[in-house]
Amino acid sequence: MKRTHRMREERSEVPDWLRKKRCPHKGRYLSGRRILPKGITGRERLADLLDGTFLAYNAARLREGCHLFVEKMLDDDVTVGMSLAGALTPAGLGCACVIPLIKAGFVDWIVATGANLYHDLHFAFNFPLHAGSHLVDDAELRKNDVVRIYDVLLGYTDCLMATDDILRGILALPEFQKEMGTGELHHLLGRHAASWERRNGLRDVSVLAAAYRAGVPLYTSSPGDSTIGMNIAGVELRGNRLRINPSIDVNETTSFVLAAKRAGGKSAVVLMGGGSPKNFMLQTEPQIQEVLRIKEVGQDYFLQVTDARPDTGGLSGATPHEAVSWGKVDPSRLPDAVVCYTDTTIALPILTHYALAAHPKRALKRLYDRRQEHMKALVREYFAHNK
Repeated sequence: MKRTHRMREERSEVPDWLRKKRCPHKGRYLSGRRILPKGITGRERLADLLDGTFLAYNAARLREGCHLFVEKMLDDDVTVGMSLAGALTPAGLGCACVIPLIKAGFVDWIVATGANLYHDLHFAFNFPLHAGSHLVDDAELRKNDVVRIYDVLLGYTDCLMATDDILRGILALPEFQKEMGTGELHHLLGRHAASWERRNGLRDVSVLAAAYRAGVPLYTSSPGDSTIGMNIAGVELRGNRLRINPSIDVNETTSFVLAAKRAGGKSAVVLMGGGSPKNFMLQTEPQIQEVLRIKEVGQDYFLQVTDARPDTGGLSGATPHEAVSWGKVDPSRLPDAVVCYTDTTIALPILTHYALAAHPKRALKRLYDRRQEHMKALVREYFAHNK
């Protein structure tokens, strides 16, 4: 009798209207892991910390991005493109992150701002950059021959202008006296950067040098918008015959994506920041579909780290869902699209560490060495669809 009374009381704790409410999909929505992390002890590995405590908001997006990168993007049949916007190499992320990813075979082609590649040359030439403060008098810095990138400080004469002097000497060499795309330009510069690394007793400090050694093609979406472009314009006044043809870059980068798909593989983009490098990388699919009129459906995997909002209409904050409308991303792959709203200088080291700890190295695809092969295939398919 007592047991029956107790059961009646327990049932009465749940109102009848709530018991009768139909919630056919409730279990699906509440199927995610319970948020009940263990207390942090200070003895955790980074991977354990990320998997165990990055459970919500942009921490969760970063965890999802790391899993997407390691579990899907790094499959052997996936071609991975990475875009780099913002002053990342001056902050040391070239040395710390991009070069290890290149060496591990985790990045197959790159689009960067020209500024990132220009400042990368300081490292090859052994011109130091220094950690400083953003709370300084910039007029005083100017008087003292110092340049500031927020809290990174470097010499104007003995770093910037010294880099320019060496760069202009390199650009005057015979191999540069022709028309080329920025992929070839940066490959040639990378060979000289690698030589300067050896001369200075350095190793793995220059992204240009590492990409040259690994056969990873490096492009910039706006060749004139950096000190490399400024120096090319300067030496042109003295009769230098180097001419940059952006159409070469547009078609070469497009051929990498098409080749990945036609080989039965997939294409992935890892977008560090937004801006022009992001668009240049993503426009490969509209180039295939809209301009070349070749049947295709979009990128398979999408990971972006950005601090830009989507509601301002700028490309930097545009979501992968919006990209679907342009044909940039395969709509069936949207579950494999992650956007993390944070600072690249926070996210990229974590992503790099997680990937290197969790995934074995991949064989280098050496796409630079296969440019002509992929371009011939692109041209063949273009004419097959446009007789």
